[in-house]
Amino acid sequence: MIRHTTVIFLFFPLLFSACKFQQEGAGISDDLKLWYDEPAEFFEQCLVLGNGKMGASVFGGVAKDSIFLNDATLWSGEPVDPNMNPEAYKHVPAIREALKNEDYELADKLNRKLQGSFSQSFAPLGTVLIEYGHSSDTADYYRELDISNAISKVQYKIDSKAYQREYLISHPDQVMAIKLTSADDAGFNFRIRFRSLLRFASKNEGNVLEISGYAPYHAEPNYRGDMPDAVRFDDNKGIHFTTLFTIDSRDGQITGTDSTLTVSEASEAIIYISIATSFNGFDKDPVEEGLNHRSIAHDKINAAVSKSYGSIRKAHIEDYKSYFDRVSIKLEGESSEDLPTDDRLRKYSAGETDKGLEALYFQFGRYLLISSSRTPGVPANLQGIWNPYLRPPWSSNYTANINVEENYWLAESGNLTEMHQPLLSFIRNLSETGVITAKTFYGVNGWASCHNTDIWAMSNPVGDFGKGHPVWANWNMSGAWLSTHLWEHYLYTQDETFLRDNYPIIKGASLFCLEWLVEDKRGFLITSPSTSPENLYLTPGGYRGATLYGATADLAMIRELFALNIEAAGILGIDKKYVKKLEEVLTRLYPYQIGAKGNLQEWYYDWEDADPKHRHQTHLFGLHPGSHITPQETPDLADASRTSLEIKGDETTGWSKGWRINLWARLLDGDRAYKMYRELLTYVEPDGVKTTYDRGGGTYPNLFDAHPPFQIDGNFGGAAGVIEMLMQSHLDVIDILPALPSDWPSGAVSGLKARGGFEVSFSWKENALIELKIKSTAAKKCKVRYKGKTVEFSTREDQVYRFDGNLDEK
Repeated sequence: MIRHTTVIFLFFPLLFSACKFQQEGAGISDDLKLWYDEPAEFFEQCLVLGNGKMGASVFGGVAKDSIFLNDATLWSGEPVDPNMNPEAYKHVPAIREALKNEDYELADKLNRKLQGSFSQSFAPLGTVLIEYGHSSDTADYYRELDISNAISKVQYKIDSKAYQREYLISHPDQVMAIKLTSADDAGFNFRIRFRSLLRFASKNEGNVLEISGYAPYHAEPNYRGDMPDAVRFDDNKGIHFTTLFTIDSRDGQITGTDSTLTVSEASEAIIYISIATSFNGFDKDPVEEGLNHRSIAHDKINAAVSKSYGSIRKAHIEDYKSYFDRVSIKLEGESSEDLPTDDRLRKYSAGETDKGLEALYFQFGRYLLISSSRTPGVPANLQGIWNPYLRPPWSSNYTANINVEENYWLAESGNLTEMHQPLLSFIRNLSETGVITAKTFYGVNGWASCHNTDIWAMSNPVGDFGKGHPVWANWNMSGAWLSTHLWEHYLYTQDETFLRDNYPIIKGASLFCLEWLVEDKRGFLITSPSTSPENLYLTPGGYRGATLYGATADLAMIRELFALNIEAAGILGIDKKYVKKLEEVLTRLYPYQIGAKGNLQEWYYDWEDADPKHRHQTHLFGLHPGSHITPQETPDLADASRTSLEIKGDETTGWSKGWRINLWARLLDGDRAYKMYRELLTYVEPDGVKTTYDRGGGTYPNLFDAHPPFQIDGNFGGAAGVIEMLMQSHLDVIDILPALPSDWPSGAVSGLKARGGFEVSFSWKENALIELKIKSTAAKKCKVRYKGKTVEFSTREDQVYRFDGNLDEK
């Protein structure tokens, strides 16, 4: 155990007013543009915009500009029937008996009887094509995404005449606006048309092009391959939508047909786009009980065109910056912002230094979260809100055995707590269907959710009723994992009302776990059957299997969940009898085991992994995102976790690299975390949709995470890892620079959030803290630690506390 010197100060009102934190020298976060010198050819080169509901992927072509459109609420499917396999639980005793007899092959076979339907898919709305008829013989082509204001631009010259486009998607006005300008005296011409993989019809009324359509009522996951009726449409089923296009031009002539809008001889034109769907909640039929999407879309676009573009732009920037500007970062060192972003990424991948790119990637993660997660009950999915495919990779759903959770690791610490709300409210939906899942699939109380879910809050194990391999289909612990997000939100905000309102959800998840536990042969409590997400074991007899009892990952999540349930009940002063039961059960859980190689065992026995380099490392949950394995308090388990990571190596998929950055940071190994951060930024050439993966994850030219294919979780996990290297707060103390990489000797960061209700800013130089500022947002006691010295003090709400590099009061 590391020993610390503790110095306690009590501070009262003689304090400091909040001011913008600055470091000496250059300003903070001045490298905030992605830019390129040619249009996008592939989706992974597009520049993406979003207002948390509407998403756009902009290609920036010259003769023709293509823009993929999405809406966060446009999915295939209808409300799920959680009672789809009402007698599945009756097979549990037979599976447990097979496991008791160590017949793992039979257990795998029987476990397929605990399966239900697959999830539905996030759908592409369609593509708007803006056809200019320009030749491709252009000069000075430039396109950018400025993440400081969430605006994209394209500019170029033809015959020395300048053309410019500006794109934004406004949250206050709920429209996309595209401003087109030209210096050509003769003006410019263009035509708008729309195409979609969905069913739709179009009409034109008063030069408003109206698209009405609907998503499939069923879409099979892409990994099931070609099969009959994989995508099924019915006008009387599924989510319907309306998309509207209109143009405002001060001098151009606007004409239209039932499928196009055309502008002639304009020096300036503004295109407005609005989208609405009939989705009205996870449990509402989108046809019979759906929203009036046509009326909503018209209201949005009518309100927008009654305003000036300037006022829409101003409101958009003010809204966006109210979130984005909360955090800034500067890493001292060489930077190459004068190069196109794809060239920067290539050079960085070849080993060159680019501190600006490292900071930009972090802030891009925050940009993506603001842009994709502002719709209640509809979290960012595997691709955020940007998807052009009818059967996208892994259905672009909510994969709950790591991916949807990783999407939100950044939310609280990155000072974007509002963006956490879509997931937090979705968990409530999931807990409702999950009550039926717990009863019908597992025969217990509480609520459960499994590997996959979707906008309909599907909570059952997938597999199409026995056709899925248990290695991925049967895992049933996502309710436990997701419930930790409710607790994390409380820890950061100290919002006791939120905790009280959501305590029943936490308790419901822990009750499921409590009743799901059974005794093993030695009297310990274990889960049975269990799996470890997507990984396979090898028994000494050579069987390659998935189903077992007492998987470490299950028990890690149960430990974390029971501990937070106990603490939450104590804060609220309730549930003493239930808490006593949880405390008793915690002492009886099968202990962590350290294997012969010094690794933390993933399996009940010290078995080999079928793939020792496997991308998942869920058995390390207690280290991160959990907090009950730490180098300070459980050094043996931390060392075993380190050995497990060493065995796995560093070459893995994008999202897995994001997770391992955080794991290494929790092990206080900043250089190893930084090594993986650099590798996460390995350039990956786009090639359209790639639905198979190897170990080589990285980053596409537009800074999207490459699993490959594109998955947004790696962006969020990598950004969260930057914070974990610079600051940690999971041990009831704010640790400053706990895992500082040697490659970041000097820098500054402002606005990070720490658990306990604190906002933290600091600068460092030559690997030493220079200045620290802590703002209290909840008037709680604060404990801060740096290099073995701890300072503890009382706080008042909205007061600011300053310290020098020795943690002495300034």
